[in-house]
Parts: sequence; C-alpha cells; structure tokens
Amino acid sequence: MPAMARRKNPQVVSLARRLASPDAKQIDQLYGLEPVYEPGAQRPGVAAEQFVGACCPYCGERFDARIEVCGGAQEYIEDCQVCCRPMMLSVEVEDNGAFSALRVQRLD
Repeated sequence: MPAMARRKNPQVVSLARRLASPDAKQIDQLYGLEPVYEPGAQRPGVAAEQFVGACCPYCGERFDARIEVCGGAQEYIEDCQVCCRPMMLSVEVEDNGAFSALRVQRLD
C-alpha cells in the first residue's frame, strides 16, 4: 500500500509560525509584561513630563510637582515637604495626551 500523505492541521501550522518569530507584543503577553514607555514614541509637541507649581492645601507652602503625562490622567498621594501632611494630586490630560491641569486636595 502506498503511504498516505498526512495533512497538517492549519491551526498547528499557524501556531508554529507565531512561535518561531514572535513580535514584541506577543512576548509581552506571553510573560505577562506591561507595555513599556518608549521616549521616542511620544506624540510630537507633547512633553513626557514637566514640573508644575502648586501649593500645599494645609500649610500653603509652594512646591513643584513632577508630572508624567505619558501615563494619562492619574491620581496619587504625596506628602508635603514642609508640614508632612498627605495631599491628593489629580492630573488631568487633554485628548491628545498633553497636560491640562493639576488639582491638589486635602485628604481630611
């Protein structure tokens, strides 16, 4: 009897191709990695970070907050460097990713 040619499963062939040459996104997915910020990939005319002047809502001391807009709108807690009280900083960004506003609030 002649040997019968065995048909390859198309899904297996596709998977073998993907495993042979994975792209960066597939590697990140495989290892559970988060996307990495690439400085060269930022939008033209939009600064990745900047310093914004604000005042402590407790003691009134002026400070410069370092804002990273590459992460989009965000909120975080920072202690005042003078009175050591915690304050909530809320960063707002525009649709194009540019810095829009910084809101500083008391936590009590």
